[in-house]
Amino acid sequence: MDRNILLEALTKHECTVTFTKVNGETRVMPCTLKEDVIPKQEPKGAKKPNDAVVSVWCLDKKEWRSFRVDNVVDLQIN
Repeated sequence: MDRNILLEALTKHECTVTFTKVNGETRVMPCTLKEDVIPKQEPKGAKKPNDAVVSVWCLDKKEWRSFRVDNVVDLQIN
């Protein structure tokens, strides 16, 4: 999966991303990067950028989660 395609879809829509977790399990996660969905929060310490990982707002857990771009199996726009 291309990182730019993922980011564009997540910025514009609520999506369901299916990926393989580091422990080998498959995770289906409803998530987004839409500004009107993500709660306003005080910024925490800046992390070192990592193009291999995407951080998203998880809609069912209501918290930030991340996944490795290379481990994405499917992307569905809701």
